[in-house]
Amino acid sequence: MTNERLIKKYPNRRLYDTEESRYITLGEVKQLVMKGISFRVIDSHTETDITRAILLQIIIEQESSGNPLFTAAMLERFIRFYGDTAQAAFSAFLDQSLDMFAKQQRLLSEQMQGVLGGNPMDFWMKLGQQNMSFWQDTDAQNKPSEKTEDPDPKR
Repeated sequence: MTNERLIKKYPNRRLYDTEESRYITLGEVKQLVMKGISFRVIDSHTETDITRAILLQIIIEQESSGNPLFTAAMLERFIRFYGDTAQAAFSAFLDQSLDMFAKQQRLLSEQMQGVLGGNPMDFWMKLGQQNMSFWQDTDAQNKPSEKTEDPDPKR
Protein backbone atom coordinates (compact mmCIF):
# COMPACT_ATOMS: atom_id res chain seq x y z
CA MET A 1 0.00 0.00 0.00
CA THR A 2 1.28 3.48 -0.86
CA ASN A 3 1.27 6.54 1.38
CA GLU A 4 -0.71 8.36 -1.26
CA ARG A 5 -3.62 10.47 -0.03
CA LEU A 6 -6.88 9.64 -1.77
CA ILE A 7 -9.21 12.42 -2.83
CA LYS A 8 -12.58 11.70 -4.39
CA LYS A 9 -14.35 14.05 -6.74
CA TYR A 10 -18.13 13.84 -6.52
CA PRO A 11 -20.66 14.72 -9.23
CA ASN A 12 -21.43 17.97 -7.39
CA ARG A 13 -17.82 18.94 -8.29
CA ARG A 14 -16.72 18.79 -4.67
CA LEU A 15 -13.45 17.19 -3.62
CA TYR A 16 -13.44 14.90 -0.59
CA ASP A 17 -10.20 14.16 1.28
CA THR A 18 -10.60 10.61 2.56
CA GLU A 19 -7.68 10.95 4.99
CA GLU A 20 -9.16 13.98 6.76
CA SER A 21 -12.79 12.95 6.15
CA ARG A 22 -13.79 16.39 4.87
CA TYR A 23 -14.42 18.34 1.70
CA ILE A 24 -11.50 20.40 0.46
CA THR A 25 -11.03 23.17 -2.05
CA LEU A 26 -8.78 23.35 -5.08
CA GLY A 27 -6.63 25.77 -3.08
CA GLU A 28 -6.12 23.08 -0.44
CA VAL A 29 -5.17 20.58 -3.14
CA LYS A 30 -2.60 23.14 -4.32
CA GLN A 31 -1.24 23.28 -0.77
CA LEU A 32 -0.79 19.49 -0.83
CA VAL A 33 1.29 19.93 -3.98
CA MET A 34 3.31 22.75 -2.43
CA LYS A 35 4.02 20.65 0.66
CA GLY A 36 5.09 17.68 -1.48
CA ILE A 37 2.28 15.45 -0.21
CA SER A 38 1.53 12.63 -2.63
CA PHE A 39 -2.13 12.25 -3.57
CA ARG A 40 -4.43 10.81 -6.18
CA VAL A 41 -7.82 12.16 -7.23
CA ILE A 42 -10.43 9.73 -8.47
CA ASP A 43 -13.91 10.23 -9.85
CA SER A 44 -16.22 8.82 -7.18
CA HIS A 45 -18.66 7.42 -9.74
CA THR A 46 -16.31 5.83 -12.31
CA GLU A 47 -13.21 5.31 -10.09
CA THR A 48 -11.18 6.89 -12.92
CA ASP A 49 -7.93 8.61 -11.94
CA ILE A 50 -8.46 12.32 -12.67
CA THR A 51 -5.39 13.66 -10.85
CA ARG A 52 -3.95 15.26 -13.99
CA ALA A 53 -7.22 17.03 -14.76
CA ILE A 54 -7.31 18.50 -11.24
CA LEU A 55 -3.67 19.60 -11.48
CA LEU A 56 -4.38 21.24 -14.84
CA GLN A 57 -7.35 23.00 -13.27
CA ILE A 58 -5.03 24.40 -10.58
CA ILE A 59 -2.60 25.58 -13.27
CA ILE A 60 -5.46 27.25 -15.18
CA GLU A 61 -6.51 29.12 -12.04
CA GLN A 62 -2.92 30.20 -11.40
CA GLU A 63 -2.49 31.32 -15.00
CA SER A 64 -5.69 33.41 -14.92
CA SER A 65 -4.72 35.35 -11.82
CA GLY A 66 -1.57 37.25 -11.03
CA ASN A 67 1.51 36.79 -13.15
CA PRO A 68 1.19 33.89 -15.58
CA LEU A 69 4.05 31.43 -15.92
CA PHE A 70 3.33 30.53 -19.54
CA THR A 71 3.12 32.92 -22.45
CA ALA A 72 0.63 32.32 -25.24
CA ALA A 73 3.53 31.46 -27.57
CA MET A 74 4.79 28.81 -25.12
CA LEU A 75 1.35 27.25 -24.86
CA GLU A 76 1.02 27.21 -28.65
CA ARG A 77 4.32 25.34 -28.90
CA PHE A 78 3.16 22.85 -26.25
CA ILE A 79 -0.04 22.20 -28.23
CA ARG A 80 1.94 21.61 -31.43
CA PHE A 81 3.82 18.75 -29.73
CA TYR A 82 0.61 16.80 -29.04
CA GLY A 83 0.37 13.92 -31.46
CA ASP A 84 3.79 14.72 -32.89
CA THR A 85 6.36 11.94 -33.06
CA ALA A 86 8.49 13.96 -30.65
CA GLN A 87 5.76 14.16 -27.98
CA ALA A 88 7.36 11.55 -25.71
CA ALA A 89 10.80 13.11 -26.11
CA PHE A 90 9.39 16.58 -25.41
CA SER A 91 7.62 15.31 -22.30
CA ALA A 92 10.80 13.63 -21.03
CA PHE A 93 12.80 16.79 -21.78
CA LEU A 94 10.37 18.99 -19.83
CA ASP A 95 10.36 16.55 -16.91
CA GLN A 96 14.16 16.40 -16.76
CA SER A 97 14.47 20.17 -17.15
CA LEU A 98 12.04 20.85 -14.30
CA ASP A 99 13.83 18.27 -12.17
CA MET A 100 17.19 19.93 -12.83
CA PHE A 101 15.76 23.38 -12.14
CA ALA A 102 14.30 22.21 -8.81
CA LYS A 103 17.64 20.66 -7.81
CA GLN A 104 19.50 23.87 -8.67
CA GLN A 105 17.00 25.94 -6.67
CA ARG A 106 17.37 23.61 -3.69
CA LEU A 107 21.18 23.80 -3.92
CA LEU A 108 21.09 27.60 -4.16
CA SER A 109 18.78 27.75 -1.14
CA GLU A 110 21.13 25.50 0.85
CA GLN A 111 24.11 27.65 -0.12
CA MET A 112 22.28 30.81 0.93
CA GLN A 113 21.47 29.18 4.29
CA GLY A 114 25.20 28.53 4.67
CA VAL A 115 25.98 32.17 3.89
CA LEU A 116 23.34 33.38 6.28
CA GLY A 117 24.53 30.96 8.94
CA GLY A 118 20.98 30.18 9.90
CA ASN A 119 20.50 33.62 11.49
CA PRO A 120 19.71 36.46 9.08
CA MET A 121 20.64 39.07 11.70
CA ASP A 122 24.19 37.69 11.90
CA PHE A 123 24.47 37.98 8.12
CA TRP A 124 23.33 41.61 8.12
CA MET A 125 25.64 42.44 11.04
CA LYS A 126 28.64 40.94 9.21
CA LEU A 127 27.68 42.74 6.02
CA GLY A 128 27.32 46.02 7.91
CA GLN A 129 30.73 45.58 9.53
CA GLN A 130 32.32 44.85 6.16
CA ASN A 131 30.68 47.92 4.65
CA MET A 132 31.77 50.12 7.58
CA SER A 133 35.34 48.84 7.30
CA PHE A 134 35.32 49.51 3.54
CA TRP A 135 34.09 53.09 4.02
CA GLN A 136 36.59 53.76 6.82
CA ASP A 137 39.44 52.51 4.62
CA THR A 138 38.19 54.60 1.70
CA ASP A 139 37.86 57.66 3.92
CA ALA A 140 41.37 57.20 5.30
CA GLN A 141 42.82 56.90 1.78
CA ASN A 142 41.06 60.02 0.57
CA LYS A 143 42.02 62.29 3.49
CA PRO A 144 44.92 64.55 2.70
CA SER A 145 47.95 63.39 4.59
CA GLU A 146 49.24 65.77 7.19
CA LYS A 147 52.16 67.67 5.77
CA THR A 148 55.27 67.93 7.79
CA GLU A 149 57.19 71.17 7.66
CA ASP A 150 60.34 70.92 5.67
CA PRO A 151 63.15 72.19 7.88
CA ASP A 152 64.92 73.59 4.83
CA PRO A 153 62.47 75.88 3.00
CA LYS A 154 65.00 76.47 0.21
CA ARG A 155 64.41 73.04 -1.25
